Amino acid sequence: MRLSERVAEFKTARQVQAAGIYPYFREIDSDQDTVVRMNGRDVLMMGSNNYLGLTSHPKVKEAARDAISRFGAGCAGSRFLNGTLSIHHECEDRLAEFLQKEAVLLFTTGYQANVGAIATLAARNTWLIADALSHASIMDAVRMSFGRIAKFEHNDPQDLERLLKAHEEHEKIVITEGVFSMEGDTARLPEIEALCRKYDADIILDDAHGVGVYGKHGEGTAGHFDLIDQTDLIVGTFSKSLAAIGGFVAASEPIIHYLRHHARALIFSASPPPAVVGAVLAALKIIMEEPERRDLLWRNANYLRKGLQNLGLDTGHSDTPIIPVVVGDAINTFTVCKMMQDEGVFINPVVPPAVQPGQSLIRFSVMSTHTLEQIDFALDKIKKISQIIPFRPEAADSNPHPNGIEPKDPQTVSPLPVESSGK
Repeated sequence: MRLSERVAEFKTARQVQAAGIYPYFREIDSDQDTVVRMNGRDVLMMGSNNYLGLTSHPKVKEAARDAISRFGAGCAGSRFLNGTLSIHHECEDRLAEFLQKEAVLLFTTGYQANVGAIATLAARNTWLIADALSHASIMDAVRMSFGRIAKFEHNDPQDLERLLKAHEEHEKIVITEGVFSMEGDTARLPEIEALCRKYDADIILDDAHGVGVYGKHGEGTAGHFDLIDQTDLIVGTFSKSLAAIGGFVAASEPIIHYLRHHARALIFSASPPPAVVGAVLAALKIIMEEPERRDLLWRNANYLRKGLQNLGLDTGHSDTPIIPVVVGDAINTFTVCKMMQDEGVFINPVVPPAVQPGQSLIRFSVMSTHTLEQIDFALDKIKKISQIIPFRPEAADSNPHPNGIEPKDPQTVSPLPVESSGK
C-alpha cells in the first residue's frame, strides 16, 4: 500500500467536520485573554492554560519587544553552538533561584524538555516507572529512551509500590505530573516521594501545570508539599503560567551539566528565540511580585468547580484550575463544545484514547483574570446545554485498556486527534 492510500483511509476527522462539530484548530483572531475574537465575535475563553493571565500583560509584551530590539528575532543555531545568548543564562539563573534548584537548562519546547531529560538519563538497565495517565511527551520520551517501561495506575501509590518492589534490584526513575492536564487532579507527591526513598528511586516531576499555580511563591507542586529537595528533576514549560513557549529542566548542577552535553533534544534543536525568553523573565517577575494573581486563580477555580457540581455535573477528582466535566459519548462531547462556542464560551474536548471509552469529557481551565460574572455566564450556558445533551458516562464493559493506558496495537486507537494541553 502506498502512503497516499494509507492516509486516505483516515476518514473520522472529515466525518466530524462534515457534521459541523469538529473541535480542533479553531482560529482565534486576538490575544489569549479571558475574551477572544473568533469569527468576528467575542467568545469567553475557558479553555486556555494562561492561568495567571500573563500572555497579554503589557510588561510581558514590552519585554518581548525589548529582547528583539537587543538580540534580534532568532538565534540561528542551537544552544550547544552559536545559539546561547546572555538572556538564556539570565533566565536559567532566575528560574533556578525561583525553583530553589542548583541549576536549570532551557529547551525550545516543554515537549523537548521531557524528551531531553528522560531519553537522555535512562540507561539500558533503567526502569522508567510512569503514571499511566502521563502526558504524551512523557510517554514519547520513555519510548525514545534505552530504558524499560512500566506504568502504575493513575495516582495510585499502592500500585507504584508493587512495581518498585518488583524492580527493587534495578535502577529506577519514577515519573509523574504534578497537576494532571486532563483530570485536573494533583499528584500524591508525599506518598510517591516516600516510596522512592524506600526503594532507592529517583523522581522526575513534570510540573507544567503546577508552576505558577502551586507553592507559596508559585514554585510549583514540589514547593507546595515542601519536597523540592527530594524531587530530583522538575520539568516545566513556559506555555502555561509563564506566558510564552519553551521548556526547562531544573535539577542538581551535575545532572544539568550532563544534559548540556548529552541531550539530543537540546544539541540538535534551534535555541529559544529572544522574545520568548524576555517574555518569560517578565512573567516570572510578575509572578513573584503579585501573589494575589494566584489567590484569584484559586478563588475562580473553586467557584467554577462548585458551580458545576451544583448543577449535578461530574468533575471527577479535580482539585486545581483544570476542571473536567464528564459527558460520556465522544460525539456528544464534540456537540457540547460546538454548542458552547455558539453560546459564546470556548472549552476543550477530551476523547479516547486520552480517556476511557464512554468517559469523554469537556475541560474548563480558569484564569486569575476571569471575573465571577464571566464564570456565571459560562455556568449558565453549560446548564442550558446539559438539559439538551445527556451528560452521563456510557457503559464501557468492552474497554480493552482500562485506566487510560493506550493499547499496544496503534490500529486499535481512535484515529481522531485528542485534546492536548500542549508543551
